[in-house]
Parts: sequence; structure tokens; C-alpha cells
Amino acid sequence: MKNEVNKEYTANLGLAAENKAPSLYQVLLHNDDFTPKEFVVRVLQTLFYLDRRKATEIMMEAHAAGKAICGIFSKDFAEAKVSQVEEYAKEHEHPLMCSVQESGFRDVPGEGM
Repeated sequence: MKNEVNKEYTANLGLAAENKAPSLYQVLLHNDDFTPKEFVVRVLQTLFYLDRRKATEIMMEAHAAGKAICGIFSKDFAEAKVSQVEEYAKEHEHPLMCSVQESGFRDVPGEGM
């Protein structure tokens, strides 16, 4: 009932009630010529909770294509993951880099991907 009143009120004001789901963002792992492959696999297992097989697949995709998707998250979570990866890599003296890119997907509550 309350939601119907709000929609009617905004319609009467000439405003569009926008109920868009938030965008989701990809965390991209970038290939470099210095970070050992085994370290990249460990990062993916530790920070993205991937099993060894999936982590190895992503590492090899990044190696072959120059970058690979590690996961798709909300913007804040994706940015936090990038920071975690880069901090962990720096602590271990590796230049491993990640970035965030809008995925084109939207987070719809109650629906799995």
C-alpha cells in the first residue's frame, strides 16, 4: 500500500520513480611479464576463493589474452578486491595489477547469476 502511494505521489509530481537495480562490475586481472604464474594462482585462490583448477584457468586466460575476469561484484566490493590484490602483490614484491570495469549486468535481488 505504501509503495503504491509513493508511486502515485511521484507520478503526480511528474517524476519518474526509478527502481533500477545497481550495476555490477567485473574485476579484471592483467597479465604482466614479471609476476610468477604460481603467485597469480595463489592470489586467485586466496582472495577470490577459487579452486585451483578455476584459478589456473583464469591465470592462463590472462596470460594468453592480456586480461581475464576474476569475478563480478557490486562496485564497492569490486574496488575493495582490486585494492586487496594490489596490496598483497606489493607485499610480495610483484607488480600484479587488477582493474574494475562495469559489466553490463545488474544485481537483481533474489536472482542468482
